[in-house]
This record gives sequence, C-alpha cells and structure tokens, in this order.
Amino acid sequence: MSEVGIATRTDVDIRADITRVVTRLFIPGQELIGGSESRTSNMVQEVLSLSEERVGNVMSDLVERFSGRHENLAATFDDHAEKVMGLVDQDISATRRQLLGAAFTHEYSLEGAAICNPSFVRHPDQTGVAPDGLRVIMSLRAIGEGHKSTICFRICDIGADHSIRVLDPKPFPVLAETSQGLFNRDVFHASLRDLGLDGETASAVLDRLPVKFSRDELNSSLEKIGAESDIRINVNEIVALLRSFTDNFYSATFDAESDLCQRTLWPATLRESQGMEDARFVEVHDPNCARYIATYTAYDGTLVSQQLLETEDFVTFASSPLVGVAAQNKGLAFFPRKIQGRYAALSRYDREHNCVTFSDNLHHWDEVTPLKLPVQSWEMLQVGNCGSPIELEEGWLVLTHGVGPMRTYGIGAMLLDLEDPTRVLGTLVEPLLTPAVHERDGYVPNVLYSCGSLVHRGVLYLPFGASDQSIGCATVKMSELLAALTS
Repeated sequence: MSEVGIATRTDVDIRADITRVVTRLFIPGQELIGGSESRTSNMVQEVLSLSEERVGNVMSDLVERFSGRHENLAATFDDHAEKVMGLVDQDISATRRQLLGAAFTHEYSLEGAAICNPSFVRHPDQTGVAPDGLRVIMSLRAIGEGHKSTICFRICDIGADHSIRVLDPKPFPVLAETSQGLFNRDVFHASLRDLGLDGETASAVLDRLPVKFSRDELNSSLEKIGAESDIRINVNEIVALLRSFTDNFYSATFDAESDLCQRTLWPATLRESQGMEDARFVEVHDPNCARYIATYTAYDGTLVSQQLLETEDFVTFASSPLVGVAAQNKGLAFFPRKIQGRYAALSRYDREHNCVTFSDNLHHWDEVTPLKLPVQSWEMLQVGNCGSPIELEEGWLVLTHGVGPMRTYGIGAMLLDLEDPTRVLGTLVEPLLTPAVHERDGYVPNVLYSCGSLVHRGVLYLPFGASDQSIGCATVKMSELLAALTS
C-alpha cells in the first residue's frame, strides 16, 4: 500500500520505560489467573515468626534496594500493613510492621508491556513559551503486567521552526486519590432505558433528585421508594440497579505539586479493572462542562464500555459512564463545540464504520448517522477515527484509521461540513501514514494509531503509536493535506 507522501516523520521516538514503576497492594495467591484463595493469614504468621534481628536485616536490605525507586516507601508499607493488622494478635515493633507492609507490596511497571495510542491537546499553561511556539500535553496508553492499561502523560514543546521536543518525565510516577463522584440523573435514566426499565418506578426515584446528586441524596430517595414497594412494580430490581450504577462515577485527584508527567490514572472501578484504554482528549469551550474532556474505553477483562473523563487542570479528573447505542463498543470522539445547539461526536458503534452522533447532553448518545464513504482496499476490514475532529475554515478535519489485509492499520483523513458533519466533503484515497519497516514489529504488529492531533500555525501535528512498541509524531502542511482530499 502506498502513502500520500505529504507527511513527514519527526525524530520523536518514545519507547516504553520499564523503570517507571508504582507500588501496589499485593495479596499472595490472588496474582494467579482467575484468582485463588489468598495466603494472607499464612504470610502474616511468617512475618510474626521471624526474630527481631532477622526482621531488622531484611528491612535494611529492602530499604537499600528499593528506597531509590519510590518516594516515601515507608508510608506505603505502613498503609499496606494497616490492611492486615486485624490478623495480628500481638504488639509488634515499628520495623516488623514495616516488613509486614512490605510482604503485601509489589512493584508494577506501568509500561512493562507496551505504550501506544497518544493524543495531543494544548497545555493550559503557556507561560514562558517562545513566540510562535506551543506547549502540548500528550496522553498515552501504558500497558503493564496482565495487559492492564493506564493513562499517562508527557509534555511536548513545539518550536517556531515546527520542531517538536518531548520533555523527559520526572521519576516516581504517582497515582491519584479516588473518591465517589457526583451522579448524573440523565445517565441513570438512559441506563435504565437501555434495559427497558425506565418507567414509573424509576421516575419516582430519579425525578426527586437534581440533575447532579450525591450518594446521600440517592439513598434518601431510595428509602422513600422502598416504603412504596407494595404499590409499585420492580422496586427491588430498580433499587439494586441504581445502586450498581453509582460504582461507575468517581473523582481522581493528584497532589497539585506533582509533575504532570508523574500523574497516572489507574483503574478505579470494576468496570475498568483491566484497563483504561485509548483516551481521546479534546479542549472544548462550553460553560456546561470542563475545559478538557475525553472518552476512554473501560475494560473489565471481558466487556468494554465507554467513560467520560473531565478535567480543568489535569490535577482533578471526574469519570462517569457514557450510555446509548452510539456509545457502545470503542472509539467515541467528541467534537470540540456544539453544532446547531447540540453536542456531537464521532462513533463506531457497529465496530466497522464511521458515524456521527448527536445528543442534548454529553452522556447519552442514541442518534446515529452513518457517513457515506468510499471504501479503499487499505481500509476494507474496518474504519474508525483517530481522535476528535479539528475545526478549520474549510470544515471539520477528521483523522481516520483503516484496517486492511494482514490486519495492517493505516491513518487517513476526511473533511466534514462545518454545520452538517454528516456530509463528507473529501477523503484521502491513499493513507496518510502506514507502518514503515522499522515500525512494523512490536506487541501488536503492523499498526499505526492515534487518539488525537492538533493544528498549529498551518501544520498538523499527528502523534501515533507504532505497533505498541513506540510513539512517534508526524507533521503535515495543512495546505498540502487539504489539496490531497478528493470529493
């Protein structure tokens, strides 16, 4: 397959850094596939049986080997020890408590298996940036042990000469503190509607609540409906479902003093327990939502679903579920502004085709219009988007991905009408980028994929993951790209 030939690869070449590790609670026995009975009690007794001298020697060795790899490791050991102190029936020394915590701690390499699928957005802080330059946030998908995915960040500087430089991340990745987020009434209604249960009983609970409500407010409304179980149907089923929905709303907050490149979004719910995949960030200007929003794929090891991520500052994030037909499967990507007074997004709900979907809120997506596109040989298996549309005077620029024979991924482009994005103005006959020889081998061979690009001073900056073994970046002059589109 040939390329259009107007894209230029830069010297950006980010490789997985296996030294970027975090500490996690380790329960012996449960690391096995499928899990098993834990050996917690036995491990506690093993630590308690050691002599104080042996405890001191072991801890000295651990401190020597691991203190340089983590900040405040002693606090981590104390936290993990606290979780099993209920099994300790005697007073123990501070050193033994530290060893107890260490026995239930392991390191997790965030990028131990792969990195891929980056997206670009303008950094909210442009202080000190040179004239005509731009500071950019790159999000990326990091894959570690067990194929678990997390969302990580890098900072990039675009120069006046159109060069791009990726800043080295600071050591010691950090995870967010998570807490229960506010719930969205429209999401609860839509989730029940998808199950055919959004009737009078559900309304009796939800319509007592504000659009955004807390767990306490929900519990109060559930108590009231419980007292009406004799005169309503499906009360127990509705109550159980509404309680289960709350697990998918949460907030993740980092220490504001941490560096952005240290921050890692780690799976926080059962729905995303095996991964947060392919975040598609976009900057929006809408008083009803955060400045930056993204969709990402939540994976529980069997099923995929989509979540909305919102942040003003990349310090505090709110995560909540996306529902509706168009939010099924992967690849929802928001337009950066409303169109004709409604929210809009790209969808690949059927796993094969690009579609446009509209909604009156950011959470519920049901109205779908497939895009009528010619199918080229390099995209005959499936097509999708490579991030949110980019607004130009000429129309909405959409970077696409196509999958062809031998499951080879290429990156293409199309242009949509500004006021009617269901109308296609032009497409590329040949892909913009396909895997070069040095990009073909990796964790997932023959793949180029992106989750979001940006345009700065007439140049498209397109970050891409190459076969899940590296992240690169290409630039394209917008004048040449628009000229290459055919109607």
